[in-house]
Amino acid sequence: MGIVAAIGVLLPFPFYWWLWTNPQSWVNLCGQGRDPSTAMARVSHVLKAAQLLSLFSVASLSWPPPLYFWPLMAFGQFLNFRVYQLLGEAGTYYGVRFGKNIPWVTEFPFGVIRDPQYVGSVMSLLACLSWVPFQYILLWCLGYVFMMLVESKEDPSARAKSIS
Repeated sequence: MGIVAAIGVLLPFPFYWWLWTNPQSWVNLCGQGRDPSTAMARVSHVLKAAQLLSLFSVASLSWPPPLYFWPLMAFGQFLNFRVYQLLGEAGTYYGVRFGKNIPWVTEFPFGVIRDPQYVGSVMSLLACLSWVPFQYILLWCLGYVFMMLVESKEDPSARAKSIS
């Protein structure tokens, strides 16, 4: 089950990389009348479910969790919720890469924490270390680090043009 779980954990990252580096292809694939951010969100939710199933397949759950679980999970999920609250679906799911005008946000956690959604996700994963073997948490976190690096080198000229 180990290699299958590892592949499941890494599954979304090639998709995210492809969307980030080839946004026009995705916009074209979605076609006229279909929002590329919404389509990305739907595919991402399926991939996230596969990631979580992969983790559950190698996890050994026990109760109660260690004390470090609660602050890491609570603050990690707060960051994720706050990012989505401030950016909305289009801002969270690469809307700027798909040619949408996404306003720049400076409210907390932006301006205080770099890449707050990824930081929140890593915190939530670290909260699960008592249940999930380290190598799977590490793989998932490395996927986030990879995407932070990819996204930090954005070329505005490579943004998609919307289909009218």
